[in-house]
Amino acid sequence: MTTPSSANAPALTQDELKTLVGQAALQYVVRGEIVGVGTGSTVNKFIDALATIKDQIKGAVSSSVASTERLQALGIPVFDCNEVTQLAVYIDGADEIDGKGYMVKGGGAALTREKIVAAQSTQFVCIADESKLVQTLGKFPLPVEVIPMASQRVMRQFQALGGSASIRQKDGKPLVTDNGQCIVDVTGLQIADPLAFEATVSQWPGVVTVGVFAVQRAHVCLLGTPAGVKTLTF
Repeated sequence: MTTPSSANAPALTQDELKTLVGQAALQYVVRGEIVGVGTGSTVNKFIDALATIKDQIKGAVSSSVASTERLQALGIPVFDCNEVTQLAVYIDGADEIDGKGYMVKGGGAALTREKIVAAQSTQFVCIADESKLVQTLGKFPLPVEVIPMASQRVMRQFQALGGSASIRQKDGKPLVTDNGQCIVDVTGLQIADPLAFEATVSQWPGVVTVGVFAVQRAHVCLLGTPAGVKTLTF
C-alpha cells in the first residue's frame, strides 16, 4: 500500500520523508497501551507525532536516554522495561532493512536497549526512508556493542571474516554507550544469512549485542518514498 502524493509536487526531502513515516506509524499504536519507542532521527519524528495522541496511551518504554528525555519533555510518561510484561508494538528505525525484514541497527549506539525492547514486543514496526532498503545487509557499517577489554580481540575476529573494524569515536575519544560499553563498527561485510550471523557473533566473548536484528526482525516496514509511504509486510 502506498499513500499517494501529487504528481506535480516537488520531491520530498529526507527529513520530510521521515516526518511522513513517523506520522504513519501512529496507526499501529494500540490505544490505552504502553508503546515501545526506539531511537534516532526518524523515531524523533514519531515521538513528535505520538505527542498528539498522548492522552490516548498509558505511556512508553524507551530504548535510550535521548528518546526518554524527548518523550518526557513532550509530557509522555516513560516506564522502565521491568515494569512492563509485554508491549503490543515497538516502533523504531533502521540503518538497513532487507526484503525479509532483517535489519542492521545501532547507528545511534542504542542497539542493546533497542533489541531488549524489541524482544519484549509482539510487533516490530520499522520506519525508514527508501534509502535504507537493501538487497543484502552489510553496506552500512555494522555496529557491535562490546565490553572494552574485548574490543581488540573482537575486531581481529571480524578481520578474519574479511571485515574492517574500528572503535567508534566521539569528541576524540571512544564513544561510551548508555550501558557504559564501546561500539565497534565493521565495514566490508556481506551478511547473506542474517540469522546465522547474529547467532555466531552473539556467542563471541565480550560481545554485548550485535547490530543485526534477525531474531527480532521487523514485521512491518513503513518506507518513505517520493510517492508517499509504502507499507512492506514480512
